[in-house]
Amino acid sequence: MTAELVRGQNHPLSQVRLEIRISAGVPVLAGATLGDEHGRVRGPQWVAHPGAAALPGVEVPRHAAAEHRLVVDLAALPEAVHRLGVFLALPTSTTGPLRFGAVPAPHTTVSGPDGTELVSYTLTGLDAEAAVTALELYRKQGVWKVRAMGQGYAGGLSALLADQGLEVAGDLAATAQDAATDSLSQAAPAPTPGGDPRGVAPSDPLAAVAVDAHTAVPPAPQTAVAPGAAEPARSHGSQSPEGEPDAAGTPHAAQATQAREPQPPGGSVDYTHPRRAHRAPTQPPPPSPLTPAAGEQPARPVAGDAVGWSMEERLYNQVWGMFEDLARTTAAYRSAVDFADSRLEKELDQVLADPRARLGTTSEAAREAAHARRAQLVDRARAVLDRDLAQLTAEAEVVEPALPPACARWDQPVWHARRPPAEPPIALRLGDIHLPESVPLRIPLLVRLPLERGLWIDSGPMATADGVMRDSAELRHLAMETAVALAARLLAVHPPGAFAVRVVDPAGAGAQALLPLTRSGVLAAPPAAGAAGVTRVLEDLTRRVDLVEMAVRAGAAGSLPADVDTARQLLIVHDFPHGFDDRAVTRLRYLADEGPAVGVHLLLVADREDAAAYGPLLDPLWRSLLRLTPLPGEHLADPWVGHAWTYEPSRIPAGSRILPEVLAEVARALPKYE
Repeated sequence: MTAELVRGQNHPLSQVRLEIRISAGVPVLAGATLGDEHGRVRGPQWVAHPGAAALPGVEVPRHAAAEHRLVVDLAALPEAVHRLGVFLALPTSTTGPLRFGAVPAPHTTVSGPDGTELVSYTLTGLDAEAAVTALELYRKQGVWKVRAMGQGYAGGLSALLADQGLEVAGDLAATAQDAATDSLSQAAPAPTPGGDPRGVAPSDPLAAVAVDAHTAVPPAPQTAVAPGAAEPARSHGSQSPEGEPDAAGTPHAAQATQAREPQPPGGSVDYTHPRRAHRAPTQPPPPSPLTPAAGEQPARPVAGDAVGWSMEERLYNQVWGMFEDLARTTAAYRSAVDFADSRLEKELDQVLADPRARLGTTSEAAREAAHARRAQLVDRARAVLDRDLAQLTAEAEVVEPALPPACARWDQPVWHARRPPAEPPIALRLGDIHLPESVPLRIPLLVRLPLERGLWIDSGPMATADGVMRDSAELRHLAMETAVALAARLLAVHPPGAFAVRVVDPAGAGAQALLPLTRSGVLAAPPAAGAAGVTRVLEDLTRRVDLVEMAVRAGAAGSLPADVDTARQLLIVHDFPHGFDDRAVTRLRYLADEGPAVGVHLLLVADREDAAAYGPLLDPLWRSLLRLTPLPGEHLADPWVGHAWTYEPSRIPAGSRILPEVLAEVARALPKYE
């Protein structure tokens, strides 16, 4: 299973002969530096570049290209070499881009000699850099590991080499650039912008489960990210990501995304999304490694026991690890039960096939023995599952109170001690998920921010867990309350003025549920009503998307008109498609497709059957949205191991005053709208 790293994470290398593939989207030159125990490059003879492509143990391409293949033999490196850095640089003597922020994020993979992918890393967050150290292979206590670096240099290749102690960095960089430029015409054609060469859409890690189980065209599956040997390791041996569970994150339709266009230096707009390309697994993951060895005691759970640059990121990765562990151990249990049932059926067939055993006590004894063997197998598998669930439950008990407001339940004390944040969070809690075997253990359903995919809260008919159909009007009200709670959470966890909420309620049917937002004054404008209100809001947001897209692409974020609000925005649409004509539907689809890249996000509260009159026209829209429900429902399919997860919305506790208190604090800090 491929380990997809984020910046700073490391992973052990089980092989010494490696192949490193690079997909950059535009022609770049690739090379490698060798470093001693202090990371210092001792001379030009320790740098592999297009002008000197072969060194002992490493061979790099001789020309600039959009796709590269580097060959490394760690066993053949000189004894004095302790580090090997893989770098990329943009050619300086071409008319192409001069900074990585203007091109798709480069993607790297490290594979074994048989082609098995060991590690992958997408270099996100680059802007004015013209050269970057992508990966570092290093030796620690006799073991080789790889670290995702992503260290960029605005000064280009010469600055990169100088930073590693090379005295002739400028001359060597010029030599490498000249050699790459001379053969630039041999560069391979660039892949489709924004797409990984493997054709798999980026997504959020834990959000891999968030796929409608009944969707006609399910999204591409998501693999777990395995940072591996990063210290400290998870107590029960599981591995953490990228959503990258795009924990949860992530559940996106398999579609190409826009090429990353970061903000220009000094700009005020940054609506880009990290490209986290994942490989679709072809086989279920291995059985759970939760169970300790004989005689060992389970490690005591610790909040933040995962890799990451901050506690927030470590907790996010830990939640994803918990999801992965639960999926694995449940898959192992179900597999054991299936095997026991299959063996029982086979043994009973053998009894019936023997005429001598059909009558008398012999047949009955054989049946009882077969059932006893099945029960023994199932009991043994259940004991392992219960042991794993006990450890996961203990971990959840320490992780849940440590989560930041964006990921915490509404009943957690962190909401009462909340202060206006200075930075937006990395993830958002949409609710909880669980499996039938894991009740009452719940795993938070987290998605990465900014939202790369719109949300749809289904207000259609729905049966409760006991099979009773709920009243349609009640479900519509609950769906709108769920939307209000999500909007309030988004407003509360962003810096004041950095996030705005707009509402379209054509018939005014959601007025009661919207009262917490309207009374507190946190909405960017009053809810739009009627067909005219729908048209006005959609025209305004479409214009904003168009202008911001053009400004970001041109590197002129500061030239936007004064009336364009550059804050990220959430559009809540109630009772879709009521009040929508064909033109309005087209604009809504445009916002769903183009809006997330420039900070406009969509939340529909609707019954899909109400839009049946449009036929298949709206099918792509529904498939592009992440479906949630106002009541617990078993509708989230897991293409990774085939589980059907039960989703529970994140609701305000009955009688709690936390929602109006939080919204009042948000309103006091927000800029006032005229």
